[in-house]
Amino acid sequence: MALHYHLVDVFTDRLFGGNQLAVFLGGQDVPEDLMQPIARELNLSETTFVLPPEAPEADFRVRIFTPAAELPMAGHPTVGTAFVLAREGRIPVRAGTSVVHLEEGVGVLPVEIRHRGDRPTGATMDQPGPRFGPVFEDREALAATLGLELRDLDPESPAEVVSCGVPFLFAPLRSLDAVRRARPRLDLWAEHLEPFAAAQVYLFCRHVQLPGSDVHGRMFAPTLGVLEDPATGSANGPLGCYLVRHGLAGGGDPLRLVSEQGFEMGRPSLLEIEIHGGPHEIRRVRVGGDCVHVGRGELELA
Repeated sequence: MALHYHLVDVFTDRLFGGNQLAVFLGGQDVPEDLMQPIARELNLSETTFVLPPEAPEADFRVRIFTPAAELPMAGHPTVGTAFVLAREGRIPVRAGTSVVHLEEGVGVLPVEIRHRGDRPTGATMDQPGPRFGPVFEDREALAATLGLELRDLDPESPAEVVSCGVPFLFAPLRSLDAVRRARPRLDLWAEHLEPFAAAQVYLFCRHVQLPGSDVHGRMFAPTLGVLEDPATGSANGPLGCYLVRHGLAGGGDPLRLVSEQGFEMGRPSLLEIEIHGGPHEIRRVRVGGDCVHVGRGELELA
């Protein structure tokens, strides 16, 4: 049995940047018990399998796997899968707005296809509204777990869990240098962060590398098989919500931000965040970016 997939770079407009994604459009042909082993074999941040929908309001169902686990929702797989569906003619691309509804573990998510003429160039997804969780109070333990000093943490902003479908612990740092120096210690991660149910940690600062950007970050999820992720759409939605809630992002409704990620990995990524509302009520969360089709592959299964 031969299984065909597409390889895409997500949240970039050039080859070999952004976050890699494998998309199996014929997910119904993949035995369920092989989905996780296939994701582990490809060893990308995520692999997706497109299936017929179960929800009547959905166009497609998407299952998302890291090398270690299935996820209920993730940003770059959602954006990249929608892009591939449009590129392969599964979604009509026309002047104006093209929207596809993807069914994932958190529900049905609308995704708007970006295009230039009749050529898709990327996508923007809606995310569930934010849920603000606990604050990680032990700042010394957090700094040590990230391989940093206490003075590297931003003293004015809390390390807080926020979720727009998937929870992340957001750790604000004082400088771009501190973000670059972070080297998570897996022994301390197991001691301090796993009991806190913080499988994914997003550290960031408001100093940036490129003109036009607003925030620079890195995301670590070693217990999910992803030591570092070059572009995390499901983290950047709640990141925007965190910045709005704590008054760190300026004004505007909607507020639009550009987030840098992946630079330390040699896979620079730019994610566009759009937050509707204000500190006391966030009405809508959107994350999007460009995509590049890298190629196609085939798995041969006996």
